[in-house]
Amino acid sequence: FDLVLTRNTGISYGLFQSQGPLGQWVLLGVKAAAVLLLWAWLSRAANRLTALALGLIIGGAFGNAIDRLAYGWVEDFVFFHLSGANWRFNWYVFNLADTAIVAGVIGLLYESFIAGRAVKAP
Repeated sequence: FDLVLTRNTGISYGLFQSQGPLGQWVLLGVKAAAVLLLWAWLSRAANRLTALALGLIIGGAFGNAIDRLAYGWVEDFVFFHLSGANWRFNWYVFNLADTAIVAGVIGLLYESFIAGRAVKAP
């Protein structure tokens, strides 16, 4: 891990970069709509894993939205990379809110594909 400071004007992993105020407001609008839909899902969550996963996703999105409103960008600062003798793997620069979002998605995927089978088994 290295600590580096980048200003991400796009969404996760630097996708859909927007330099102007219109693009920033569009991204905030999309994020607000997603958070509202996730919040509605959270209100109907059937178990704790779903609630925790959705809470992590909502919290991460909300944290990134605060940065976007305050600064016009999200500050990413963690750079993960691995290297060997003849190869190098570089991951995207990310922040704690991105980590929460990814952990929440992993929780939802776990519940959907692995935990759900135990309930359906005879």
